[in-house]
Amino acid sequence: MAKLQNALAKKIPIWRKDISGLVKKHGSKKISDVSILQAYGGMRGVKGMVCDTSEVPPDKGLLIRNIPVGKLTSKTPEDTFYLLCTGELPNAKDRKALTEELSSRAKVPSYVWKVLEAMPANSHPMAMFDTAILVMQRESEFVKAYNAGMSKMDYWKPTMEDSLNLLAKLPTIAAGIYRMRFKKGKRIAPKKGLAWAENYAHMLGIPDKSGDFADCMRLYLVLHSDHEGGNVSAHACHLVGSALSDAYYSVSAGLNGLAGPLHGLANQECLNWVLELKKKFKGVPSDEQLTQFAWDTLNGGKVIPGYGHAVLRVTDPRFTAFRAFGMKNFPEDPVMQLVDKVYTIVPKVLKEHGKAKNPWPNVDAGSGALLYHYGMKEFSYYTVLFSVSRAMGMLSQLIINRAMGTPIERPKSVTTAWLKKQVK
Repeated sequence: MAKLQNALAKKIPIWRKDISGLVKKHGSKKISDVSILQAYGGMRGVKGMVCDTSEVPPDKGLLIRNIPVGKLTSKTPEDTFYLLCTGELPNAKDRKALTEELSSRAKVPSYVWKVLEAMPANSHPMAMFDTAILVMQRESEFVKAYNAGMSKMDYWKPTMEDSLNLLAKLPTIAAGIYRMRFKKGKRIAPKKGLAWAENYAHMLGIPDKSGDFADCMRLYLVLHSDHEGGNVSAHACHLVGSALSDAYYSVSAGLNGLAGPLHGLANQECLNWVLELKKKFKGVPSDEQLTQFAWDTLNGGKVIPGYGHAVLRVTDPRFTAFRAFGMKNFPEDPVMQLVDKVYTIVPKVLKEHGKAKNPWPNVDAGSGALLYHYGMKEFSYYTVLFSVSRAMGMLSQLIINRAMGTPIERPKSVTTAWLKKQVK
């Protein structure tokens, strides 16, 4: 931990000074106006949070610390987490140190497995994953340090301890749940010498002689790691963390949001649509058949899953990366061929249809196809995979918010009657 902590320790005073100066000089400047539509519409587009780990410009897609995510496709999750925390990519020595740090903390307490084994056999994998995280709350170093009395300026240090402890264990827990819930056999222990993503792939137990599945996991974990601070999982984690709840409580809250159909379940809905298409046409349809199928979907009052995005107005660069991986490694796979063909046909249909603000694919349009190819066909597990990755973003934001002394979040709500008075 020393290398990452030292890197952060150098950055934090600079960031504190920068933010303090900005607030002191320009604190009264307005950055957003709120309409009644936004107030009723889930605060969509309201600028009211600060997140320095990543941003999503509508015309560019995800930037992690100002680096386009498409330029990080060869990196590891260790690189990504280091980048999220410090704003810089690690050198080989620092990456190795973080890998070893996570490896040394990967052992999961035995009571966690006992709790999971006591749950009903048909429990949802996300409920199991979230329970495992929450039951480990007793391990929190932040709680111990807070109760012992410590300076607010040092809150980030035990928070980082909690973050590394939790992050290290997530692949072990997630893989154990996969094998337990879907009767894949005994749990597989972490293997010494493997990186974070490689170990996850190893513990899942999916045959992988070529190493391509491990590489797919590496890419998946990098691409899903963060997505600004306002999405449901990041915001829920931030909100709970702003009350000085520890990393276990905070990440648990974020994952409860990720489990919702409007957030983390999108990739399986997209894959379902593609599989329905494949079943209907007994393989890959012609361009004309696919075009008609897309129109039938839209005319039936349904949406085409995976196309459109709340923020983006271009093809999601994460989809581009997944598509490139699939077309390079298994271009003959009919599901991958369908994903590719849908990409060439559906945006044209949506443009002609005229109702979609963004006719281009988001990350969910392609990610499920990769998992399906490698034999992971248990759709209810996909959100757990997403969660392992997104924990990097939630935890890095939590560390930085503790370091910056971000206050408890408490927006002001108003009543419908108050709004009616205002519009008069």
